[in-house]
Amino acid sequence: MAASSSPSPSSSSSEAVSPTTIAERVVEAILAQKLAPGERLGEQQLAENFGVSRTMVREALMQLQARGFVAVQSRRGWFVVEPSVDEARDAFSARRIVEAGILAEAGRPLSKVIRKLREHIADEKRAIAGADAATRAFLLADFHVCLADQMGHRLLVDVLRDLTARTTLAATLYQSTHEASVSCAEHAAIVAALEAGDTKKARELMLAHIGNVEQALEVEVPERPGNDERLRATLAPIALPSRQAER
Repeated sequence: MAASSSPSPSSSSSEAVSPTTIAERVVEAILAQKLAPGERLGEQQLAENFGVSRTMVREALMQLQARGFVAVQSRRGWFVVEPSVDEARDAFSARRIVEAGILAEAGRPLSKVIRKLREHIADEKRAIAGADAATRAFLLADFHVCLADQMGHRLLVDVLRDLTARTTLAATLYQSTHEASVSCAEHAAIVAALEAGDTKKARELMLAHIGNVEQALEVEVPERPGNDERLRATLAPIALPSRQAER
């Protein structure tokens, strides 16, 4: 995977289109925040967009359903999932485990790895300075996938792409306040630690970065009542509708 990859166009590609191709385009659109949680994915529109049959589109949507990105509603069609708060927290937790593990096993990276990561960060900075919000969002999310790829963890690339897409959906749904420039600076600090051979610091910076993104979600967690308050509420008399006395 190229370090400076960007979202693929949604159509007019010379590559052979398959259900997997369509599914990956949808995931890329999620990473770029071009597809929002709850957005409808019409089979006919997708078929026309990719120049394929609805059968192939349906196969792609079923792949995405199995990966947890779309859900089907009876008589309404397919929709991008809207992750619950618990699902969002779980995705961030999984990312911490995977990405900390990647960095925990890293030795002093090769100069080629650092060069690729720095190229990616340079692309992030250009996208932040420009007006293309989709490319900016995609590159900031793709940094984590690129890191796994460049560190040689090929089996984790697809896993991390899906986890990052899940947290991107959460960030979109819960209106993350984490600034793009801050994310880019945090990425640069992680790479600087890797370049210095300080994998412990790189791991700590990665965990802090993921935590910062998660904490930036505008999620209101209701306060749970104390035991005394809960007991009083539980034992309060039930307000039944008044009935007229029988005559």
